[in-house]
Amino acid sequence: MKVQLFVSKDLEEPYAEIYTDVLTDNIQKAMVLLENEGSEKEEEGIGDNSILAVKKGQDIVLLDFEDIFMIRVEDKQTKVYTEDKEYVIKKPLYQIEESLDSNFVRVSKAAIVNLRKIKRVAPSLKGMMFIELKTD
Repeated sequence: MKVQLFVSKDLEEPYAEIYTDVLTDNIQKAMVLLENEGSEKEEEGIGDNSILAVKKGQDIVLLDFEDIFMIRVEDKQTKVYTEDKEYVIKKPLYQIEESLDSNFVRVSKAAIVNLRKIKRVAPSLKGMMFIELKTD
């Protein structure tokens, strides 16, 4: 998908136009995300933003929170894991953590896990914990 951005200080209110031949799930999610931008709910932190924008190659993919298993920093990159895919996001972990809902918990300095995707937790060596994620 080709994306163009134009920044102008002459606008009274920002707006977006989307031209497509097929209305996909990602386009619908983008529309919801854009329509809620700057709303009172979002500013108060009550918004229903349950989508995270990530990159897969040159594409931007919108992931539902419920599809995310784990977010982890590896080799100085922040990676988002779903059941069978891996994505990159340019934000630092602390910024991502602020936008996530209560189903996510920071389990270490470098990892956030979706509580709904945990199969079991078991003790490991030297007081560490082992987390096994579900694989439906």
